[in-house]
Amino acid sequence: MAGSEAFSHLQRAAPADLAFIMATEGLPHNALRISQWPHERHAACLGDPDFAYWLAVDAAGRAVGYAILRGLTDRNGNVALQRISVVRPGQGTGRPFLRALCDRVFSETDCHRFWLDVFTDNPAARGLYRSLGFTEEGILRQSIVRADGRRADQAVMSLLRPEWLAAEA
Repeated sequence: MAGSEAFSHLQRAAPADLAFIMATEGLPHNALRISQWPHERHAACLGDPDFAYWLAVDAAGRAVGYAILRGLTDRNGNVALQRISVVRPGQGTGRPFLRALCDRVFSETDCHRFWLDVFTDNPAARGLYRSLGFTEEGILRQSIVRADGRRADQAVMSLLRPEWLAAEA
């Protein structure tokens, strides 16, 4: 399924969705981009009010991606996109999924700053984030040791509530 038809709506994840989340996390395209969490950590975070797990669901009701938000209880209004992944990258799912997450975060929480970090060697993701209004704030040099043992840089990016409101107007 190509284009925005791949994404229909957001759905809150439930404990029964952890198998899908962990399977998606373990897909080959995520090997150097997403750290693998054990089931117990996902289960604990799923029940923590500081976190929200969301599924990208297609028109047939199938999960086609997931995202984890954290910082929902942050008194300063900083919510982080802990991770986002789709089953089939490059099929048009990521953009509408991320846009829906931004809308949800800013319309249903007190979030002022929606932020994320992204590997600097992932130009497709950085371009997507920029196209949705995220601003690059800086580089965390050699901040992560990847699964292959190499160190990698991450860019910190954010979208502020006034920026989101201006884009919505």
